[in-house]
Amino acid sequence: MRLTRSLLPTIKQNPAEAQIASHRLMLRAGLVRQVAAGIYAWLPAGWRVLRNIAQVVREEQDRVGAQELLLPTLQSADLWRSTGRYDAYGPEMLRLKDRHDRDLIYSPTNELLIADLLRQSVHSYRELPQILYHIQWKFRDETRPRFGVMRGREFLMKDGYSFDLDHAAAVRSYRIMMLAYLRTFQRLGVQAVPMAADTGPIGGDLSHEFHILAPTGESQVFYDAGVETIRIGTDDVDHTDPGQLDRFFTAVTTPYAATDEKHDLAAWEQVPAERRREGRGIEVGQIFNFGTLYSELVGLQVAGPDGTSIAPNMGSYGIGVSRLVGALIEAHHDDAGIIWPDSVAPFRAAILNLKQGDAATGALCEQAYAAMPGRALYDDREERAGVKFADADLMGHPWQVIVGPRGAAAGTVELKRRATGERQELTLDAALAHIA
Repeated sequence: MRLTRSLLPTIKQNPAEAQIASHRLMLRAGLVRQVAAGIYAWLPAGWRVLRNIAQVVREEQDRVGAQELLLPTLQSADLWRSTGRYDAYGPEMLRLKDRHDRDLIYSPTNELLIADLLRQSVHSYRELPQILYHIQWKFRDETRPRFGVMRGREFLMKDGYSFDLDHAAAVRSYRIMMLAYLRTFQRLGVQAVPMAADTGPIGGDLSHEFHILAPTGESQVFYDAGVETIRIGTDDVDHTDPGQLDRFFTAVTTPYAATDEKHDLAAWEQVPAERRREGRGIEVGQIFNFGTLYSELVGLQVAGPDGTSIAPNMGSYGIGVSRLVGALIEAHHDDAGIIWPDSVAPFRAAILNLKQGDAATGALCEQAYAAMPGRALYDDREERAGVKFADADLMGHPWQVIVGPRGAAAGTVELKRRATGERQELTLDAALAHIA
């Protein structure tokens, strides 16, 4: 992408309405623009980040055997009324009518709909387990939307749902999703700590939230310092091996970690004083097991091994895809701007032409641009070098390929790593090898 042909409206000054770093930087870097309270248009660079995050989420769900589908944003209110949830959910759910005066809802969650779809499609224990997911827009009418996409009303979310024959199998699905989530966050370049959590309006009796530790987090969290050193490899746990899965789950959930809603003072006092930590967390995902609650609400039954009817056990698994954009910026930024992890950056590299109009400089820039199709942003503007440096740092591309007349004459470029500030003078081929 050439910057002269891009919709990348950067802003020099901090917007007055933005209270936290991620909101300020998303506006300044031209990722989003607000169109209504808590509702944002995603501009091209922001949309690229959003798609990259969604793709990592998708790959890790597929890796453990989850099946992707797509559920509608609008649902009939009939199912919600028949189960008592239409009135119980609260004012966060957007209710509306179509031209025939039929009641609809803009879905805030999909437990009922997915359970009803399974009721129509799955009839025997032989068809279980099932793990299904989708990545879809949702709307919750927050009283006070704030902090940009971190607390918006419209947001992109991954919902997953598991269906198992009994509680033991459901717990196994829960642990598989725990593994998939930690792998996902690790690939995204952040450590998200699983914390015992309240189930809220979803229901159930087993739940963990995943929190990125950050001063701007909305949640008060309490944790054993040991959670800060937990590292889960992406290939050393086989999710099909029950023994490995159990050991993994024990390792990541044994150190004390809880949100304020589930904080247990008696258990907290068992943590050595020197290891007790309190702080703030940004919630980026939550997983639930709620037994047969929703199966029973919609009448989902399957024939068991002995022929009796059984209500499958269900779990629910959410990741805030759009919220993660803000959370990643909170975890990866400096005074100059965003520092994108390689896995989600809108562009792998920025190419900075320091002397627009110089033939040798332009030729080397074009060569670099052609070598990275779709992965580089070429700053070909008629601007001062300082402006280009500042915008490249603000937008946070992992690499900067800096091309000036002196280097172009010698056939070299300056390669800068955004995260560390390290610079090297290299041939273009050597620079491209580093970027790759």
